[in-house]
Amino acid sequence: MTKKDMAKAIAERKGIPATQVAEVVQRVFDGIVESLENKGRIELRNFGVFEVKRRKARQARNPRTGAKVSVPEKFVITFKPGKEMEERVSHLVEARHPSHPMVSGTDKGPFGSDEN
Repeated sequence: MTKKDMAKAIAERKGIPATQVAEVVQRVFDGIVESLENKGRIELRNFGVFEVKRRKARQARNPRTGAKVSVPEKFVITFKPGKEMEERVSHLVEARHPSHPMVSGTDKGPFGSDEN
């Protein structure tokens, strides 16, 4: 779903012009970004928590050449879903994908083994 799709769905459901809803949706997103810039964290009850975290500088390898590469320190945004979102999504996965590794417990990792 895109931001435009979201605004259109809300507009249809509430009988409000889509342009007004799109502006409100954009302001909500702008508010989230501003909170992250100013406070480094925003908690939205029943939805989740966005947080800015620092990733330390590290050494990595270029997968093509095997050469060592310095990766500089950077800030990343993390998201931890709220309990309600986790529950709703887990029910969705169970209903639509009963053989999904998260549901069946048969996760063999990305390379077919029990180790990741």
